[in-house]
Amino acid sequence: MKQIKQFCGQIAEHPLFTRVIITLIVFNALLAGLATYSIFANAEWIYIADLILICIFSIEIVIRLLGAKSFGAFFKDFWNVFDFIIVLLSLVLVGSHYITVLRIVRVLRVLRAISIIPSLRKIVNALLLTIPSMGTIMLLLGLFFYVYGVIGTTLFHSIAPEYFGTLHDSLLTLFQVITLESWASGVMRPILAEDPSSWWYFVTFILFGAFVIVNLFVGVIVNNVEEANREETPSPTDVKLAEVQKELAEIKTLLKKRDE
Repeated sequence: MKQIKQFCGQIAEHPLFTRVIITLIVFNALLAGLATYSIFANAEWIYIADLILICIFSIEIVIRLLGAKSFGAFFKDFWNVFDFIIVLLSLVLVGSHYITVLRIVRVLRVLRAISIIPSLRKIVNALLLTIPSMGTIMLLLGLFFYVYGVIGTTLFHSIAPEYFGTLHDSLLTLFQVITLESWASGVMRPILAEDPSSWWYFVTFILFGAFVIVNLFVGVIVNNVEEANREETPSPTDVKLAEVQKELAEIKTLLKKRDE
C-alpha cells in the first residue's frame, strides 16, 4: 500500500500529469461549447467523449487522493474539495434524464482549470482574501449610493422619471453612471438641459464614486494578490533560513552518531 501511495504521489506531482489534465479540461470546454449548438446537442460522439472524460477525471482524483499524505490532508485543501465535488456530481448524474443539469455540470468541469493552473489559483485566492475587506467598502459604497439615490429622486423625479422616478430607479441609474457607460450623453445631458445646476450632482458622484471608492476595491485586490504571491512564493530569506535549518538538523544527526 505504501508503494502504491508513493507511486500515486509521484504521478500527481509530475508536470506531465498536470499538462494532460489541463489539456483535457480545455477539450471538455470545447465539448461544452459545441453542445450548445442544436446540430451537436444530441451527437453520440459528444456523449461518448464526455463519458471518457468523466472516467479520466475520476481516475485523476483517485490518484491525487491516494498520493496525498492522508485523506484529511487532501480534503483540507479547498481546491481539492472543489475538484472532488465536481467530479462526484459528474459521476452521480451519468445517464440522468436531466439534460440541462448534465450540461451545467459539464460546464462546471471547465472551472477545474482554476484549481490546476497555479496563476489562476493565485488570483482566485487573492479575491477570496478580499472578502473581509470588501464588506467595509461595500457598506461605504451602499451608504454613498443611498444618499445620492435619495437626493437624485428628490431633485430629478419630475425632470427624468425614467431615471429618477423612484428610489430603486435612481439606484439603478447610479449604477449605470458609476460604470461610466453613456452616463453623460444618456443620463446627464437631458437633465442638464432642464436643470443647468444639476452638473454638481453627477460630477461629485463620479469623482467620489468611480474615482475614489471603486479604486479602493482595486487597491485591496492588488494588495491581496501580492500577499497571495508571497504566501505561495517564499522569499530568498525564507529559502536561506530553510537551508540553514536543514544543515543544523544534519549536524545534530552527525553529533548523535558520533556520541553513540
